[in-house]
Amino acid sequence: MKIIEIETIWLRVPPLNEPCEWGEDALIVRIHTDTGLVGVGETDSSPSVVKALIEMPASHETCQGLRQLLIGENPLEIDRLWKKMVRGSEYVGRRGAAIHAISALDIALWDIAGQHYGVPVHTLLGGKHRDRIAAYGTFIPKPDEIANRHIVRELMAQGLKCIKLGGGGFGEDLSADKALLKVIREEIGEDVKLQIDLVGRWRNYANALTQCDALRDFNLNWIEEPLPSDDSEGLLRLSQQCGIRVSGGEGLATRHEFKAFLAETRPAIVQPDITRCGGISEMRHIDELARQYGAQLVPHGFSTGILLAATVHFMAASEAGELIEYSQSDSPLFRDLVKNLIPLQNGYVRVPDKPGLGVELDEEVIDRYRVRF
Repeated sequence: MKIIEIETIWLRVPPLNEPCEWGEDALIVRIHTDTGLVGVGETDSSPSVVKALIEMPASHETCQGLRQLLIGENPLEIDRLWKKMVRGSEYVGRRGAAIHAISALDIALWDIAGQHYGVPVHTLLGGKHRDRIAAYGTFIPKPDEIANRHIVRELMAQGLKCIKLGGGGFGEDLSADKALLKVIREEIGEDVKLQIDLVGRWRNYANALTQCDALRDFNLNWIEEPLPSDDSEGLLRLSQQCGIRVSGGEGLATRHEFKAFLAETRPAIVQPDITRCGGISEMRHIDELARQYGAQLVPHGFSTGILLAATVHFMAASEAGELIEYSQSDSPLFRDLVKNLIPLQNGYVRVPDKPGLGVELDEEVIDRYRVRF
């Protein structure tokens, strides 16, 4: 079996000249083989940059387009191809967008392998430890109280026992943050776990500690990315002193960044995104590192149903894979792109058993939101 073509498909809901929110654009890939098998992957990154990294012509040995590196190769040789892509793109980035692009292709290769062998990806990863996985719902808060109460009531109606909010300016104004969290706590009660995502907005360790003290009455389950991930000293001090679990890592790539992050900041929770960290292949190494450093692995995941499927398969096969993120985005790229989107049922997602990732894409959605030049 050989790879004969790679499609890079840029999807975007708003026009290019209008603002775009989380979940409203995506870069998906389809790897075609000479046997007719097609693998699907995606990355939650800058679609235009990733598309260029895959399609670009070579400049020299370590500055090659990823498509060029994979055409003609056997897609079942996943580990060798992962290393070939990393080596061949080293000049343009051993981290960041280059690894995001490799992540999408790696996921598609695992999808092909599962289809080829007639087994779900979680079987290729060693077998599933569970048939369902508890989920937490993530939402971006609205500017008015009534809208936020409505969102939270919809979350509770789905049986969720754990929710998270972030974005929409949260973290910029302490008084507004407290007013919002008061509304959320009133709606969910004390038995539902609540966490917040700061997207690195708090200025430094001292500011973050002050914020934590001011929000302590809301009984937060964890605080996500309170400081930029490069502020190792600040994150370490915060983890040791704030009395609330600290999490982060969604923007990191490869086991090497995660090892440094875990060793230097000691987070309670580490949150790799399977479409950014290096794909399914690299997620295996990060999972082992999390165990070594005593951190819970709770992956980031706020994009399409392709990301969701890849995360579910991986977490089913992870011994400690007990909690995943379930997007509450209304974007058609989450709701409609994958026709058989893994549903949220009474706070859990079922682990699928179809070969590969088992996703079926809606060609009409692709045609409607595809960016063309």
